Amino acid sequence: MKILLVFDFDNTIIDDNSDTWIVRCAPEKKLPVELKESYKKGFWTEFMGRVFKYLGDKGVREDEMKRAVTSMPFTSGMVELLNFIRRNKDKFDCIIISDSNSVFIDWVLEATNFHDVFDKVFTNPAAFDGSGHLTVENYHAHSCYRCPKNLCKNVVLVEFVDKQLQQGVNYTRIVYIGDGGNDLCPVTFLKKNDVAMPRKGYTLQKTLSRMSQNLEPMEYCVVAWSSGVEVISHLQFLIKE
Repeated sequence: MKILLVFDFDNTIIDDNSDTWIVRCAPEKKLPVELKESYKKGFWTEFMGRVFKYLGDKGVREDEMKRAVTSMPFTSGMVELLNFIRRNKDKFDCIIISDSNSVFIDWVLEATNFHDVFDKVFTNPAAFDGSGHLTVENYHAHSCYRCPKNLCKNVVLVEFVDKQLQQGVNYTRIVYIGDGGNDLCPVTFLKKNDVAMPRKGYTLQKTLSRMSQNLEPMEYCVVAWSSGVEVISHLQFLIKE
């Protein structure tokens, strides 16, 4: 039986946020104030739709956006980690659940040749329309009050694990590797033997640390990391167990 590895994308696989990174394609590398101020909490995807429309209206084309996105740096040790997973695909299934979009993630995985490492990518669907504008849609609708309305990573993870179970695939444990506030919801799905791996110094790690100080019950184990190399060490330990 395999271990399921679940990755976030922004600030986890790549060392930045792809949605804010793309702003460098805008005139003077910034957005107009009224566009910036149009963001409402929980409605990030709709906001990014307006950002992409603005970029398109300003003549920013697909190839320029692709150059920007594929220049984002990987997080330290992440290339080594993904290569380690590739060499051990008989032991791991690997998915991405991200609030970025399908176009950006595809570009990065294609440019770095890591598509084959991931069995499935769950993210907001995006595409270029006839006039060359990038459009993005919500991944799904859900009723979770904790998550932005376009994506509850917990719902995605539960559905994936259930679907795999129906096909006879049962995981010995789940390892969740992420950084942000929206990674907390899927972490609450983790059980005994599972591992939450929050990136040190980021929201998820701070929240989990606060929860443990408040003695909130957690069945899963928490292992924080700064570099993908530390994740490799822990995965090697789990494989040996």
